[in-house]
Amino acid sequence: MKTIIQVSTLQEALSNVTRALAARSAKPILEGVMIESGKEENTLSLTCSDGSLSIQSVIPAEIMEGGQVVLPGRFFFEAARKMTGGELKLTANREGKAKLENWRMVSNITGMDPYEYPEMAEVSAASTMIALPQVKFKDMINKVAFSIATDENRKILTGCLLEVTADEARLVALDGFRLALQKYEQSFSLPAGKEKIRVVIPGRVMNELSRLLSDTEDPCVMEFDSSRITITFNNTRINSVLLAGEFIDYARILPAEFKTEVLIRREELLQAIDQASLYAREGKNNLIRIKIQEKQSVLSANSEIANVSVELDLSLTGDPLDIAFNAKYLSDAVRSITEEEIVMHFNSPISPCVISAKEGNQYLYLILPVRVSQ
Repeated sequence: MKTIIQVSTLQEALSNVTRALAARSAKPILEGVMIESGKEENTLSLTCSDGSLSIQSVIPAEIMEGGQVVLPGRFFFEAARKMTGGELKLTANREGKAKLENWRMVSNITGMDPYEYPEMAEVSAASTMIALPQVKFKDMINKVAFSIATDENRKILTGCLLEVTADEARLVALDGFRLALQKYEQSFSLPAGKEKIRVVIPGRVMNELSRLLSDTEDPCVMEFDSSRITITFNNTRINSVLLAGEFIDYARILPAEFKTEVLIRREELLQAIDQASLYAREGKNNLIRIKIQEKQSVLSANSEIANVSVELDLSLTGDPLDIAFNAKYLSDAVRSITEEEIVMHFNSPISPCVISAKEGNQYLYLILPVRVSQ
């Protein structure tokens, strides 16, 4: 292999693909980055994988001699970051010996046998393909990702449900204490006989997508079968296993009706939560309490060393209520909303609170309250 690459282009590609490297791998070859001349003329592909997640980036390069080499991934990334800029000349032989030339620097790196590097698994021919604008998909991910579970004992909840019908796509995440749902209306072509597609994408993949997707209308194309998903956008390709098992039937969790409804300005509620959170963190349970009444509603927090109460200006429909929440859970949901006003729905101090838009149903958040003594 003999190629010339722009250093800035290489640095960006390595920054993206090395995110797929595992902290420690049982297979040394998976600690490397596969570099090979691309299928298209004058392109170079870089691939990293941990065995279940692979990220590939295709970049422009001057290919003088085709070939492939596997170099130590993190080391090569750090070496590229310290290069002067301009161009890098990369030369590698079949034994994996590589020579790097950049400005006045000449470096020799011992790589690994590229024939040992596993191929990126492909989705089956009987797959489903959908496309979403990158900026919208990124926004949807950012507004549900905080509700993805981290407890590996409930593996299916460490992923995010992607649910697609003929006229909308949904992302749903829940961790047992809260649920986040985002909708996007668009026409989709589903396989014959299918009214709905449901796949569970690992949380790690969703977090990487939130970092890598651009703020443009350019498409993010997803192709998936029953066990794998391939996501393509810009010059990047992500391949991952899907989580196996049945995601919780979230529709059965959502209350059908409510006894109390509150309309409140988002900024006012968020400011009150932020003010009370300082005091709540000093307590044992990080609790904030909301007392909802017709004349005066108050959000409060207590600890052994201090307490605080903040008056809320809201519109109440239905019964007064006194309810408590984990401050972080409520803050995460309210912070992710962009509308000026939100609606909070309640039934009792021990029933879930549902937060939705004043108009439309583009999002929904459910938060379980904390039972406290009166």
